Formats: sequence, C-alpha cells, structure tokens
Amino acid sequence: MADASSSSVIFDRALIRHRHARAVALGPATFLLDRVADDMADRLAAVLRRFDVAVDLGTPDNAVRVALKRQDTVGTVIAANALGDIRLRGELFVAADEEALPFRDASLDLVVSALALQFVNDLPGVLVQIRRALKPDGLFLAALLGGDTLTELRQSFATAESDIEGGISPRVAPFADLRDLGGLVQRAGFALPVTDVDRLTVRYETVLSLMRDLRRMGATNTLVARRRMPLRRATLLRMAEIYADRFADDDGRVRATFEIVWLSGWAPHESQQRPLKPGSARARLADALGTKEMSANEKASRE
Repeated sequence: MADASSSSVIFDRALIRHRHARAVALGPATFLLDRVADDMADRLAAVLRRFDVAVDLGTPDNAVRVALKRQDTVGTVIAANALGDIRLRGELFVAADEEALPFRDASLDLVVSALALQFVNDLPGVLVQIRRALKPDGLFLAALLGGDTLTELRQSFATAESDIEGGISPRVAPFADLRDLGGLVQRAGFALPVTDVDRLTVRYETVLSLMRDLRRMGATNTLVARRRMPLRRATLLRMAEIYADRFADDDGRVRATFEIVWLSGWAPHESQQRPLKPGSARARLADALGTKEMSANEKASRE
C-alpha cells in the first residue's frame, strides 16, 4: 500500500476505522447493508454449488455473515477486516486490512464484500489479491457504492461552497462507475466477470436527516484531500436550501441516491466455459438467417 504522501492515496484509512467506531457508538444505520446482505444471499442461492470456506472482506457489520449462515451451500464464514467491531464476538475473525490480505494462494472457496471496497486506495491490487486467494473455480461477489451515490449532496455542496466561499472542496467520495469497475474485474484475471447496478432512492425529511444517517453509517468524509476546517454554518444552511430547492418531492421530503454496483467473477478453472476462437464456428450465420453472404467488394459495387 502506498504511503500517506503518495498522490494515489485518496482515503484516510485510519479515519475510516475511527468513523465506523463512532457509528457503532451512535447506533448504526444499517438499512443499506441489510438490503445488500439480503440481495447477496439471493444471488448466492442461485449458484448451484457449495462453498466450504468463505471470507466476508471488510463489511462493516455482521449482516452479510448472518445472511450467509442461512445458506445451506456456504460452510465456514470468516470475518476479515480492520474495524474490530464488538459485533464480531463469537465469530471467526481475522484482523486484516482489505489492502493487504493475509490469506495464502488458492485457499478460499468464496470471497464476499459489502459496501467496503469503494474505500480502498488500490482497488486493482485488492482484486488481484482476492483472485489469488481463491481456489480454482472460487467465486468473488461484492457490492460497492457507485458513481451516482449521493449525487444530490455532491451538487448541493459544490454550489453552496461556490456561492458562500468562492470555491469548492471535496466532500463526497469519487466513487467509480459500472464500466470502470467491470474493467478492473477483468484485468485482475477473473473469469466470467459480471457487473450490474441497483439504484436506490431514499427519502428524508430534510438533508440534515440524511447527514445524520451518513454519520451512523460511518460514511462521512474520509478523503485525504478534505478541508480540515469546520464546515461554516452559512455554507451548511445554503447547501440545505439548495438541496431542498432542487431535490425535494411535492410533499417536501428530499431524495438521496445510493447506487450499488455488483461485481462477480470466478478464479479461472479448466472446466469453465470459454469463448470460441475466431473462425472456429461450424455453421455460417448467413445460412442460419436464410440470406446470401456478400463480400465487402460485392457490397461496394451495389452502392
């Protein structure tokens, strides 16, 4: 992992751990994780095979592990994170940062992660480590916050800071989009990569209610480049005014977007399907369609 002076360091990992500890003390808001955990269980239920050893990587509470333990197809589930959450008591636990996995190569059947990997500084490196830790034909399944998450809050803060302070500062994390994440899974060496997205709109009485939920999720600003000065009251009030003006429904409640990007891929194995080599087809497309095949020269002569 890069040192704190590196330009590649986007997130303050120590601060992330502190913010999650604060969320536990406040009483965590878990509705988003609970939804992801249920969806993850449904996705795994559709996979007709057994996973004897599974790791839940970085997920900030036990919702995923509870859901996995209800699956007949999942055996031992190990929690691996650096949070030290008190809810880990009584569970198999490995203290591990998501950016430096302690598992030996080809030792795991399944790696899952919920709403954690969007906060790592070297996601390509993490994906490569996960792929190496999986046994051949092992499965990786993760949900991350995508690029449109909290777009309303990002826009409102940017406009408010420009109006009040004459400039803007980074306040909402720059989450990756679906296409970028899909490319990373493929480049990490996973076979049969799949990506899809789930967009959730949550309504709040005010934007301040949203910000309280973000604190209870441990999801407030942890960017290394964040402004270290306290938020000015005038900027906060202007942001709330803009948010209510642009993103409120007819009943006055405001909307917040959470984009959940799902990633999956398999550690390569000889039994997996592979695309055919170019030119290896035994039937012509023209025959299947009942049409006459024309060369490029024939097409040009007709135009």
